[in-house]
Amino acid sequence: MQVYLVGGAVRDELLGVRHNERDWCVVGATPDELIALGYRQVGKDFPVFLHPETGEEYALARTERKTAPGYHGFSIDCSADVSIEDDLLRRDLTINAMAKDARGKLVDPYNGLRDIEQRLLRHVSDAFAEDPVRILRVAKFAARFRSLDFTIAPETMDLMRQMVRNGEVDALVPDRVWKETETALRGRSIRTYIEVLRECGALGVLLPEVDALFGVPQPEIWHPEIDTGLHVLMVLDQAEAMSNDLEVRFAALTHDLGKGVTPQAQLPSHPGHEIRGCKLIRDLAARLPVPKTSRDLALLVAEFHTHCHRALELRPETILKVLEKTDAFRRPDRFEQFLVSCEADARGRGGLENRRYPQADFLRGAHAAAAAVDAGAIAASSEARQIPAALRHARRMAIAEYCRSD
Repeated sequence: MQVYLVGGAVRDELLGVRHNERDWCVVGATPDELIALGYRQVGKDFPVFLHPETGEEYALARTERKTAPGYHGFSIDCSADVSIEDDLLRRDLTINAMAKDARGKLVDPYNGLRDIEQRLLRHVSDAFAEDPVRILRVAKFAARFRSLDFTIAPETMDLMRQMVRNGEVDALVPDRVWKETETALRGRSIRTYIEVLRECGALGVLLPEVDALFGVPQPEIWHPEIDTGLHVLMVLDQAEAMSNDLEVRFAALTHDLGKGVTPQAQLPSHPGHEIRGCKLIRDLAARLPVPKTSRDLALLVAEFHTHCHRALELRPETILKVLEKTDAFRRPDRFEQFLVSCEADARGRGGLENRRYPQADFLRGAHAAAAAVDAGAIAASSEARQIPAALRHARRMAIAEYCRSD
């Protein structure tokens, strides 16, 4: 039995990047032999075991043969005669198809080290085309390593385009699409993930609501970048710089979806895009397992981001309406996410990335003034049926006073 360190730990060590976990590949063993040594089997599709002391994952070397469309359509061979080279051949990218033996010697049959040095994401073999999840993974790795100047090899991009044309991407299950997209949203250079999916044609299949934004014009006076899709990428850049919250970043991605379905005759204006966008967000969240917290913030940002941009012009009654609709009094933390998302939208415009956004602080002040109203005192001095109206009146007056003094 031989044990090899494989995958991301080998890649990241060669890149000088910190890695948080290690994966191991076992050659020349059977499941019964590992179980006899105290390993605990956890894999369902193929034998994966947890080390009895470290808890790290050890997988038997395996080969795969395509038998049906989609992610699960494979026949797997985990017999003891599968070599480490056989196992590495089935992996997605050359930089992930390296191993180290027990003595620390690099096993690199597919030139992963060369591609690390050349900063290339290149598929190991044509078997790449058998698994559509690999398109998502390439997009994710392109984003993760964008700061290291990695690019996708032209032949790999061509293969990804061919996979999209052949309908392989259609077989991706929603859970996996969201899992990889969520990882990208939590990571760095989110725009690269979107750009790669669009370049190979997968964005139109997986996130058609986002893909529809590219090429849609906006008024140049407000959007010097003009193209709505480019604007969304710029908003993602700002959201990434301003917040680590998945909810804020998802709201940045989806805040303008309604512009993708604006009637042609109304362009480049987009009247009513806020409400149209809410429907598309609900459709997207029904199709993919988007967390409720992300969906709900995205809906609020889509519907009320233009209110936030015009905050300094709004009447106290309208400001109170925004605070109530965003549930700011009961959920101040989410209201703060709303404000950050709107600020990212305002800054995600050509040449305006460093603009001031006093609207956010103005609404924070209005919220603080209204929240300071003594609801208990109002309840004690009013009849039960009059309490809601009395509380709203007091909050509106507090906001009006704040506006006069601001």
